[in-house]
Amino acid sequence: MKYDEALAKYEPVLGIETHIELGTASKMFCGCPTGFGAEPNTQVCPVCLGLPGALPVTNHAAIEGIIKIGLALNCEIVEWCRFARKNYFYPDMPKNFQISQYDEPLCVNGFLEVEAEGETYRIEIERVHMEEDTGKSLHVGGATGRIQGADHSLVDYNRAGIPLVEIVTKPIPATGEKAPLVARAYATELRELVRSLGVSDVRMEEGSMRCDVNVSLMPRGAAEWGTRTETKNVNSLRSVERAVRSEIERQAGVLSGGGRIVQETRHFHEDTGRTTSGRSKEEAQDYRYFPEPDLVPMAPSREWVAELKASLPELPAARRRRVQAEWALSDLELRDVVNAGAVELIEATVAAGADAGAARKWWMNELSRRATEQGVELDALPITPEQVARIQAMVAAGELNDKLARQVFEGVLAGEGAPDEVVAARGLKVVSDEGELSSIIDRVIADNAAVADKVRSGKVAAAGALVGAVMKATRGQADAGRARELILEKLGAS
Repeated sequence: MKYDEALAKYEPVLGIETHIELGTASKMFCGCPTGFGAEPNTQVCPVCLGLPGALPVTNHAAIEGIIKIGLALNCEIVEWCRFARKNYFYPDMPKNFQISQYDEPLCVNGFLEVEAEGETYRIEIERVHMEEDTGKSLHVGGATGRIQGADHSLVDYNRAGIPLVEIVTKPIPATGEKAPLVARAYATELRELVRSLGVSDVRMEEGSMRCDVNVSLMPRGAAEWGTRTETKNVNSLRSVERAVRSEIERQAGVLSGGGRIVQETRHFHEDTGRTTSGRSKEEAQDYRYFPEPDLVPMAPSREWVAELKASLPELPAARRRRVQAEWALSDLELRDVVNAGAVELIEATVAAGADAGAARKWWMNELSRRATEQGVELDALPITPEQVARIQAMVAAGELNDKLARQVFEGVLAGEGAPDEVVAARGLKVVSDEGELSSIIDRVIADNAAVADKVRSGKVAAAGALVGAVMKATRGQADAGRARELILEKLGAS
C-alpha cells in the first residue's frame, strides 16, 4: 500500500534495538585483539572459541564503556547485576551460547531526545546491557550473499567475543507520518552520542553499529498494538529510514488484504529498499536463559559511577546549542548541518584554524555534494578537517581562489596527496605576480579592442568580459578582483 494511504488507516509503533561494538583493545572475556579486517580466524583463543576448560574473565574497560553509555542516556546504573547464558545454535556461535544479560541488565530506564522536522521526541530507553558479539558467516556462491543459493559457507570467529552493547528502546508510538524520520533521527543521535564518548567508532559500514528495526501497525483508533516484525542488522542511517517506510507499506498491504502479520525477523535489501522474510522470531523462553556460572555478579560502586559521570565529555545536544550560538546559525542552518553529520567535522576544521563560515561552506557545499555523488556519509570522504583548513588558509592568503580550491579538493579526494602537494603537482596557485598579470591584461585588451573601447566610454559593466578573458588565459589562476582593478586602471575607467 502506498505510504500516505497506509498512514491514513494505520498508526505505526516503532522499537529499535541497537548493537554497538566497543573499541576496547581486547575482547570481552579474553585477551584476544579486536582489530577490524585481520585475516580470518587469527584473533581467537580457547576462551572465545569455547574450548573445554577455558574460563572467561570480564573486561574492565568494557564495563566502563557501557556505564558511560548508560549515563549519557540518562539511565539508572544498577547496584548489582549478572551475566546469563543465552542458548542458541548457529555456526557463528562457537560455544553454542552467548554470554549476555537477561533479566538483570546493567543500565535501565533512560531516554534520548531527538528532533525530526522541528519536533522533539523523547525516546524512552528500556535497557542497556552487555554481551559478546558472534562470529561472522560468509556464504559463498549465489547472487545475494545469503545462505539461500550459496555453494558453501565459511565462518570467521575473529569477531566472536568482542564487547557488544545492546541498547533497547521502549515502544515508540505517536510518530505518525514522521516514523521513518524519527527512527533515523534516533539512530543518528545515538551514533553521535556514543562517538562523543570515545568508546566506539560506531562505523556502520564495518558493523560496529547495527540496528534492528521493529515495526507494528494498529488501525487508527484501536487500543491494542499490532504484531511486530524485526528487520535485522540495518547498516546505514538512510537504510533505517527506508526499512521503516518499507515495513509500514508492506504491513498495511497485508492487513488491508485480510492477511495477518507474522512475528518474524526480516532482511532489508539495499538495492530494492524492501524487506524479505527471515525466520520466525524466538521468544525469551526459546533461548533457555540461565545465570552464567563462570562469572561473578557485577556490583559497580557508587563512587566509580560518580567518577565516570564526572568524566563524560560535552554531549552532542549541548554541543549543538553551543555551536549554534558561536557560529550564529539559524535553526534551519543548524538542522542542515546536523542532518549532514557535519557538526564535528566543521568544529574540527575550525580548531585547525579555519573560520566557522568558511568551514561550513566547504563541508556543506563542495564536500556534501561529493559525498552525495559517491553515496557515502560525509565523514567517510578521504579528507580530514586539517586538510580542509589548509585549503581555506591558502584561499584566505590569496594563493587560491574558490575555483582553484575546488580543484585542490578534487585532487585530495582522488588520493593525489595533501593540499600543498596537489597544488604543486597541478600548478594551481593564483597568478600573484603583478608584472605577469599586467602583461596578460595588456594582451587581452589588445585582443578585445571593441570591448575595451566600451569600457573607456564609461560602460564599466563591459569589463566583466575582459576579466573573463583574463581568467581563461590564466586557467582560472588569476585573482579576478585584482584583474578587474588593473583593467579599469589601464582603460582610465577606475
